[in-house]
Amino acid sequence: MGLVQGKVALVTGAGRGIGESSARLFAAEGASVVVADVDGEAALRVAEAIATSGGNAVAVQADVTDEDQVIAMVATAMEHFGRLDCAHNNAGISGTVSTFTDLNLSEWNRMITINLTSVFLSMKHEIPAILASGGGSIVNTSSGAGVVGFAGLPHYVASKHGVVGLTKTAAIEYAKQGLRVNAVLPGTTNTPMIQQFTEANPDIGKMVAKTVGRGRLGEPEEIAEAAVWLCSDRASFVSGESMLVDGATVCR
Repeated sequence: MGLVQGKVALVTGAGRGIGESSARLFAAEGASVVVADVDGEAALRVAEAIATSGGNAVAVQADVTDEDQVIAMVATAMEHFGRLDCAHNNAGISGTVSTFTDLNLSEWNRMITINLTSVFLSMKHEIPAILASGGGSIVNTSSGAGVVGFAGLPHYVASKHGVVGLTKTAAIEYAKQGLRVNAVLPGTTNTPMIQQFTEANPDIGKMVAKTVGRGRLGEPEEIAEAAVWLCSDRASFVSGESMLVDGATVCR
């Protein structure tokens, strides 16, 4: 029996990186998975890979900053599988480095919309579906930047702090209704986004790795393990938690 055997899970940003690893692990641990991504072809690729491995998945192209598309995404879970037990709201971007005074408003708004508003919209429509299914768990992807500051990233840090705040508030509001809400806070992780930087300049990769407590980047699968565990019954008394998965980097 897998950790989430028989459950239905929805993962956003599931076309690559942490989201892909999360979707694959949910399936490997026994869940049926809604694989959602703004890139429909990437979502379909992951869903097909899950099916090839013997799992059960459906792909959905969804821009999670668009409320109508979020509604349709959640409806797909209910229509296809008849319920929704878990959600991993993972979609997000890293943005560009900028000082406060150089950051333009359009880039600020883009970051907040994709990293924070999307989580609010997803939770707004996932929560009723999960409650109607008898309760369950939501995990939101924040970051180490959700609990500490980083120079040059005011918009990213603000968005990830906001995700932690949404997580705590929802956890309190729905604790007595059988819904647990937690956040995973990855450290620097070996995703395609990071690989673009390190492949262009290997020295950057070495420099970044030195900032991690364990001296190496995290792997997407390591973040996924935390997300799936938080959605499992093994974590039945864990809610409102902001779980750092960063190889002893922040150590708050």
